[in-house]
Amino acid sequence: MEKACKNCRRLITTGNECPICRSKDLTASWSGLLIVYDAESEIAKKVGITSPGRYAIRVRA
Repeated sequence: MEKACKNCRRLITTGNECPICRSKDLTASWSGLLIVYDAESEIAKKVGITSPGRYAIRVRA
C-alpha cells in the first residue's frame, strides 16, 4: 500500500520516511495521482513540485 507524505505529497512505497523532505508524517488516506516527469513543467510549478516523481493530489490528515 502506498502512503503519501503530509508535507510534500510524495507517494512512498517502502519505508517510513519521505525521501524528499525526510518527514515521517505519512498517511494512507490520499486521493488523486499526479506523475511529474519534468519539474520545470507548468503544472509542477503551479502545484509547487520541485522534483520528478509520483504525488498525491489530495492528502487527508
